[in-house]
Parts: sequence; C-alpha cells; structure tokens
Amino acid sequence: MQSQADPCVYHRFVDGDASKCIILIIWVDDLLISASNSDLLQTVKGNLSERFKMKDLGVLHWFLGTEFKCSDGMIEMNQTRYIEKVLEKFGMNNCKPKTTPSVLGFDKVIDMESPVLEDPNSYRQIVGSLIYVMTGTRPDLCHIVTKLSQHMSKPTAAALNAAKHVLRYLKGTSVLSLKFRKMKQPLELIGFSDSDWGGCVSDRKSISGYCFQLSESGPLVSWKSKKQQTVALSTCEAEYIALAETVQEGKFLKQLCIDLGILQVSNKVLINADNQGAIKLAKNPAFHKRSKHIDIKYHFIRSEAQQGAISLRYIASEDNLADIFTKPLHIDKEQETRDYIW
Repeated sequence: MQSQADPCVYHRFVDGDASKCIILIIWVDDLLISASNSDLLQTVKGNLSERFKMKDLGVLHWFLGTEFKCSDGMIEMNQTRYIEKVLEKFGMNNCKPKTTPSVLGFDKVIDMESPVLEDPNSYRQIVGSLIYVMTGTRPDLCHIVTKLSQHMSKPTAAALNAAKHVLRYLKGTSVLSLKFRKMKQPLELIGFSDSDWGGCVSDRKSISGYCFQLSESGPLVSWKSKKQQTVALSTCEAEYIALAETVQEGKFLKQLCIDLGILQVSNKVLINADNQGAIKLAKNPAFHKRSKHIDIKYHFIRSEAQQGAISLRYIASEDNLADIFTKPLHIDKEQETRDYIW
C-alpha cells in the first residue's frame, strides 16, 4: 500500500499483523527494503526479482551519499566520506577547524560592504553541497545554510568567507552522526518550534525553525529553518507563524508514522514553544486588537488544537531545541545542543 504522506514509501502488514511489517522506499532507480524478519525480506526480494531486473547489494551500507552502520538495536547515519570529498573539492581538506558553524553577529558581517564575486559558481557549489549535508544528517547547519542561500544571486566576498567558515566547522565535526536506537517505550511525535524577530537585516523578516523527535531522548527525524513570507509586527506574531509551519510538518509526519504502524490516529503531536503569547493565541479563537491582521491561513492551528490533533506546551527558551534553527549560538550553547542531538 502506498503511503498517503509520501508517494515513494510503500508498506504492508502481513495478514493485518503489525509485527509482520514490510516497508519499501523508492528513489529513482534505487530501492530500500525493510522487513520484520529475514524470511519476509527474502520473500519480497524473490517476488520483485521475478518481475524486475534487480541487483541485491546486501545489508544497507550506503544510500545517496550517506553511510549507514547497522548493529543490534541501533542504526547510525553519517556523511563523513561525502564531507571529506567536499572539503577536498574546494581545497579545504587541510584547513584549520572552527568550533561553531557561524560567528555571532553573522548578519552584520555578511551585510558589510564587500565586492561582488566575479565568478559566483564556486560559492553556489559550496552552498549546494552544504544544503545536501544539512538535509541529510546535519541539523546544526540549518540556520547558517538558510542564511547563505539568500545570497545566491549576487554573492560577495564576505558571503564566500562565511561559507568557507562552515567548511572549516565541518572539518572538525565530520564524524558526527545521527544514532537511532531501538526503544522499548511507545514512540511519541514531539516537535519544537521557535522564531527570531526581524532577524533578516535587509527586509526585517523573521526566521522560522522547527524540529521533531520520536522520543524525548531520540535523535531528530525532521528539521527546517526558513525565512517567513511576511513581516511580523511582534515577537508573538513571528512565533505564531513559526508554530503554524511546525504544525504543518507535524501533520505530515504523523500521517507517515500512521502508515508505517508507528503511531495511532488517536495519538496527539506534542509541540513545544517558548512564547506563551503564541500558545494562547492558538488556543483562544477570540479577536484581539493586536492580532486581527494575522493571515487566516495561520489560524488553522486553532482548528488542529480544538480537534485534539496537537497538544501545545510551553517550554523555556534554554530548553528549546529549535533555538539552533533561528539564530547563531554561543559556543557553549552550541556544544550543549549538539551533545543532545547526537
């Protein structure tokens, strides 16, 4: 059966038994097959081989530039080798490592007067490579890569130096990996939402950031940093817009988890936010003088909360994992958050 959330994911429960699960993931001409036991796995591979010309590469080790290390009770994902190739490609394999992906006050540095690059291709290639690493296994790059992506049309020398700073950071952290451990307790979809306010100096738009886990001690399964489309008039509005984007991702992930038998329809998505005004605005449908201008599309949070699909919870800013997706952090906070993620 094709997943309702992702058309490239197929699943089947043999005889309706969730303990006998088969999952297929298709990416162009690559195929991943997962099954509850080896007998089911061999049966699926045999049936597919009878109809299609296939090459069995054995236990998963590499997929789309990502290395997988499978052991009892844990699957580890990293892009160490890809990062090493990127550093070598741009002549940074012997560079001095940096401890953070960006400097504090990044916006002032990037917006200072600096000559436009005569050949922007090198900058664009670096940012493109960073996007692939960030999307795959490195949520700590999310904020800085979002910022660098905003300078693709006319990159300056300052932007190129900032991109090389990220490469120096990768030099010292190339071995970091996401570790997915087998959990005994039931899984729960937990999200974190955050926003800065007017963080983009050029147009004063804010940055939304979110991330999701399947347990409070587990690694991230989804993350994003994105410039908001409208200018927020208050921190509450910026956080409310970020919360709407977080809820959208939560609905997608919940449906995917339901398709794979991980969650039930009745399970709520727990979303943590560090702005009590935004939480109250989502729970209270009354009009307020300071919020009546907010676009209707963001108010669907109220509908989701009233239907019981999501649960909103206040969390202190220092405990909000999504903080790393909206602003550059001090080295101590960066290390603390990194230790929690990995």
